[in-house]
Order: sequence, then C-alpha cells, then structure tokens
Amino acid sequence: MKNLSTIAALILTLTCTASGSVSASAPSPKSVYDFQITRINGPKKPEKLADYKGKVALFVNVASQCGFTPQYKGLEALYEKYGKDGFVILGFPSNDFGAQEPGSAEEIKSFCERNYKVTFPLFEKAPVSGNRIQPLYAFLVENAPWKGAVGWNFEKFLVGRDGKIVGRYRSKVKPEDAELTTAIETALKAKP
Repeated sequence: MKNLSTIAALILTLTCTASGSVSASAPSPKSVYDFQITRINGPKKPEKLADYKGKVALFVNVASQCGFTPQYKGLEALYEKYGKDGFVILGFPSNDFGAQEPGSAEEIKSFCERNYKVTFPLFEKAPVSGNRIQPLYAFLVENAPWKGAVGWNFEKFLVGRDGKIVGRYRSKVKPEDAELTTAIETALKAKP
C-alpha cells in the first residue's frame, strides 16, 4: 500500500487543490508551506501557507455541531494570548466525522464569529480523512510525530517556526491544557 505522502503528492500533481490547478510538474510537498488554500473568513483567493513562515502554527480541523465545538473559545483565547509572540491558529472545517460541519462557508464563518468571536484564519471546508483527504492533511498525518488518520474533529497539529510538525494532539486535548500550552510556549522560544 502506498504511504500517505505518496498519495498526497499524486493528488497534488493530478488534481486541483482547494486553491486551483497545480501543474503536472509540481514537486512533492516538503512542508506545510508548499500548500495554498482559500480562506472563508478573509480574501476569497488562494492563500499561500508560506505567508506563515517564521510563526508557530496550530492546524485544527473544526466542526460547528460537535461535542468539541466549545474548544473554539479556548482556541480564540490561545490566539489572543500568543498571537503577539508569533503564534497563529489555522482552522480547517471538515464534515468528515458525524456530518458535524454541514454548513456552507458563509454559515461556518457566521457561526464562528457570532458564537465564539473567532478571528483566527479559517479555510475552505474539505476532507481531512479518507480517500478524499485534502493534500495538506495527507501531508500532516504522514509527517507528524506519530502517523495515522485524523480520529475526530478538533485534532491539532503544532508546527514550529521552521515549518516542521512538532506535536500532534487528539481532540480531547483542550486548547488550555498544559500539555498543549507548554508545547506552544516551547515552540515560540525556539529559533527558526
């Protein structure tokens, strides 16, 4: 069976990503910075994740109708607390688990802003698991400290200033848990 990195490269080469066409000669992704994805709460054009180089980033697959949805509050608090130090949260809505993110981009954006005052970047809804997994998430699950499919909504991948995945946290790890906040603080102190 091909590994997820190979599958991600094949998907990236042969299909369109959320940002549009990728040429047949596109190289295999080497880091999260090699992807472009369109935001739902910002300009409606592909955004290069390379724009986040030098920051510590927390990638989170999110959903509006999940038991973990209240984590939005904690995620926004983390963003407000550490944002001035070079920290960003990147939210990726997905309807993969229990059909708990059925809304349109506008509905997701409105829900997050109205209920949780979310200001961190949210990107287009896309699969984060299964055979339709978006290329970014195929890369994350293959290159994280421990490999394997995303288990549920609000799983977290911590990426250091150098673009390397330094931590992975299951859904039950809350944004305010010491395990995660300590890892964020450590990553913020590291030089790129």
